[in-house]
Amino acid sequence: MWDFISPISLIRYLVVWRVNGSLAQLPRYLPLELSQVLGTLIAERLPAPQAREWRKTLEAWETASQLETKFGKKTTPAPAWPLESVFFAYPNKRAFGPGEVILWELKLIGNSADHGIFLEFILPAMEQAATTTDARWSRHNGLWGHFDIQAIYISRGTRWEPIVTNGKLDLNYRASPTQWAEGLTLAADSTRRFCRLTWLTPFDFECAPADYDAEGNANNHESEIRKPRARAPMLYDLIGALMERMTVFLPGKHRTASEVWTTLSEETRTTLRGALEQTQSSTPHRQKLTAPPRDWPGKWIGTQIFSDVPPPLIPYLQVASIIHIGKQTHLGCGTFRIDFF
Repeated sequence: MWDFISPISLIRYLVVWRVNGSLAQLPRYLPLELSQVLGTLIAERLPAPQAREWRKTLEAWETASQLETKFGKKTTPAPAWPLESVFFAYPNKRAFGPGEVILWELKLIGNSADHGIFLEFILPAMEQAATTTDARWSRHNGLWGHFDIQAIYISRGTRWEPIVTNGKLDLNYRASPTQWAEGLTLAADSTRRFCRLTWLTPFDFECAPADYDAEGNANNHESEIRKPRARAPMLYDLIGALMERMTVFLPGKHRTASEVWTTLSEETRTTLRGALEQTQSSTPHRQKLTAPPRDWPGKWIGTQIFSDVPPPLIPYLQVASIIHIGKQTHLGCGTFRIDFF
């Protein structure tokens, strides 16, 4: 498994904001505004050459907003930052009173997994957003301009280490893009028969064959891996989406999932392929998937229960839940909680 996770560069930040106004009403889907507001503030602080890619993102935001106003619904996916990043808001209520805390997670991924980027660009934008009086973000009982940055933590395996405490930044902290995996146990009790996936955010990905040979070519079995409906992904679809996601950690451009398979050892490929073959004819034991609210990204959300999950697949599912899979991962789409019973 190590040859699979060792290329993953990832820094996870747990952000704690404390409301300092009388009431803060969060937007229906917080990552949308986190991306737009912080992205705008970052772009406006950059010199023109560095801001070019950011301004393209802002223009795409404006276009999407105009289309939404015109047609009454979202017609295009929200644009992602030039940095490879994920915004994940912990499921919670929407209205927060004075002194209450809002928790969300920022993940910097791949070439963007650099603590210096966070300190130079993202943290100053947060500080500005905490006190802004800009009319663009002003609304009755709005969040922007009405919170303090109480604390920020960085993950080291299952632990969270503080880098901001009571608003004070630890400038001596050195973050590594590999510390997220230190001491992390990617396994589960294989004696449990059922595996429940609870999608914490909506997902949106194409279901495609997940099995490739050593040269990266799709295998053609007599019982060929089917392409099921997008609303009902099977276990092998989740692994296929994970392989697509892993391309962000490969060097160069125009990377493919087949290249991810070729980076694995022969032993890992054999084990993973064998586990996938066991799932070809399996379907969820039970599932309840529905469309998310209209103004959320993604296509489906809910729960799926699988029976007799091959143990070798469990660590890969756990990795998928950490790095998010599918489309619009920038907005937190494609993560889930795994429970065994």
